[in-house]
Amino acid sequence: MNKVSIVVATGVLLLAAGCKKQAAPSGPAVHYTAIDWNTAGTVEGTVHYAGTPPKPIQIDMSQDPACTLGPPNFTEGTVVHDGGFANVFVYVKDGLGNRIYAAPSQPVVVDQKNCRYIPHVIGVMVGQPVEWINSDPTMHNIHIMPTVPGNQPVDISQPPSQGNDQRTFHAPELMMAMRCNEHPWMQGFINVAANPFYAVSDTTGHYVIKGLPPGTYTLVADQEKMGEQTATVTVGAKQTVSQDFTYGSGAAAKAK
Repeated sequence: MNKVSIVVATGVLLLAAGCKKQAAPSGPAVHYTAIDWNTAGTVEGTVHYAGTPPKPIQIDMSQDPACTLGPPNFTEGTVVHDGGFANVFVYVKDGLGNRIYAAPSQPVVVDQKNCRYIPHVIGVMVGQPVEWINSDPTMHNIHIMPTVPGNQPVDISQPPSQGNDQRTFHAPELMMAMRCNEHPWMQGFINVAANPFYAVSDTTGHYVIKGLPPGTYTLVADQEKMGEQTATVTVGAKQTVSQDFTYGSGAAAKAK
């Protein structure tokens, strides 16, 4: 091989070496905490509404005849049945230390049915998908404007009786409003939690949070119109602790 050939071959080898992809540095491994059901405790209770709640107002949906095919819709900002306050998000804010829990891969599904978001309030973990479907014979839109860095805006249109779009949020954020640009009365709320210990109060105001390791926790209840309440609870191994919250019309919210 002459000198020219040697120089060319060497250049080709150097060029190939320079174009070789470098392995991306791997970050520190995340060690997820598994729930120990042999020692796990539970917090449960009822969210009460003291006094006379405001009456739900029937929504005029006549702008879209497809929305009038089902039963009438009413406002959902204050849903109370026999003193039980529905749609209140209750979650563990502090007390878990450095424990990190893996997010479920199963999405939380929100249906657009009878021109409403069902459920009205949901909870998901950071990194867990939210999926929207459209069961109505009309076009719908999902519009979300997060306020916490790391959570991206959402603006999705779904054709009549179609759609199964998913999005994932990457930072904790409470009472993130989702609205429909096609039907301005449609509104629901997403709560993105840092851990799996949360619940939404049901139609009777009842909630249950299971799987807690023994410890002392800050428990927070959050309602879309009346804000937050805070309580401290101590949970022993395999113990069920009761913690109620009480909201009241025209009164300061308090934990009981």
